[in-house]
Amino acid sequence: MTPKDLGMAGRRDAAVLIVDDAPENLAALRKLMVEQGYQTFVATSGERALKIARRVHPDLVLLDVMMPGMDGFETCRQLKANASTARIPVIFMSARTGTDDVVAGFDLGAVDYIAKPLRMAEVSARVRTQLQIRVNVESQEEQAERLRTIVNNMAEGLLIIEADGRIQFTNPACDKYLGYRENALAGSHISDLLNPMVAQEYLDYFSRYAGAPEGAHHHGTREVIIRHRNGSSVCMDLTLTPMYLRQPLFIGLLHDITHHKQSEDALQRAAMVDPLTKIANRRHFDSFLEKEWQRSMRSGLPLSLVVLDVDHFKLYNDTLGHPAGDACLQQVAQAIDSHAMRTTDLAARYGGEEFVLLFAETPADAARMLAEAIRAHIEALQIPHPRSTTSAWLTVSIGVATILPHQLDNTESLFVAADRAMYVAKEKGRNQVRCTSTGSAALDAVKALMVR
Repeated sequence: MTPKDLGMAGRRDAAVLIVDDAPENLAALRKLMVEQGYQTFVATSGERALKIARRVHPDLVLLDVMMPGMDGFETCRQLKANASTARIPVIFMSARTGTDDVVAGFDLGAVDYIAKPLRMAEVSARVRTQLQIRVNVESQEEQAERLRTIVNNMAEGLLIIEADGRIQFTNPACDKYLGYRENALAGSHISDLLNPMVAQEYLDYFSRYAGAPEGAHHHGTREVIIRHRNGSSVCMDLTLTPMYLRQPLFIGLLHDITHHKQSEDALQRAAMVDPLTKIANRRHFDSFLEKEWQRSMRSGLPLSLVVLDVDHFKLYNDTLGHPAGDACLQQVAQAIDSHAMRTTDLAARYGGEEFVLLFAETPADAARMLAEAIRAHIEALQIPHPRSTTSAWLTVSIGVATILPHQLDNTESLFVAADRAMYVAKEKGRNQVRCTSTGSAALDAVKALMVR
């Protein structure tokens, strides 16, 4: 690479500062540097050299050791003591070539030491080498700075993890996601952030990779729950990539999916809610019933189902209009829902003007009392029903069924029993509660067969 190439690599022609109190040396060196295509500056004293160096920031200083006043060693010492000139490479030139002098020069931070009398071809080669090294170093530093800027401005959190699970580095996004000050996570362990079982899975993977780097694959992306500094949980996608430098390391990329999960959860909740009445829909109720059914079989405790139908609702709609009918159903739904007070209770709109409630661990007598309280609550709303033949107010008919489920039973039998009870309430004049206790029809049939 020619000096001109070096200049292009450094974005300008290399600048060389020559410092020597001997006019003949100064002239010869200046002529050589100009011929090589370098910008050339000269100084005949250490004091003058320091001023020029601080002003023009040369790429290299050729510095004579023996000068009156401030010698080369002191000049170098002051160059290295100043932040603006500390990184400029210095090549000493001197007839003092004893070991102590050469070592002293290198101890002061010089990159080379050329013996006098100077051999110009050698000077040219050494200058070219040092300028090339400087270009390479600057290029690496620029690349490192670009990478540092990218890492520090990434939206994703980044961790560098050692094979033993110790966190070596985190970027600002990671610190922000998890609520830590800058670099506060460095030195902590992944088990401080992850569920113990998940942390152990990663540690096992680290161990396998450290033992056979060539055979290990990327761990890929998985959804993890990470502990925030405040003790809360943060939902993240963690992508892990191994790399081997002097030791096995693992690059972890964190992508915050908390908002996505919240949206997903909101959609799931919306899919389980009746859009008109804002209580559970049929799909949610069926799923809930199946879960409580299984729990009831395990516990041996009764399960009670309430089926409720608004009396003369078609007449209500025909008389007052569908908007009034919708408002009516919303009021009824809220009244019903207020009676589902335990986590094992659920009220739902099952279709049209029909509502259901499930009361787990509830015997028949208690279920009947709850149903009666619901009936009275709705009547007490005093929603006018002009064409009702039952009451001046809106009323409901309720059927209640209680069962001790068995593996040979199914939820349909419970619905059939409650539905029948509700139709009995309708037939007997409406605005009332009718109950039935189904026991376990399948179990009773099996017992009957065994008796025979």
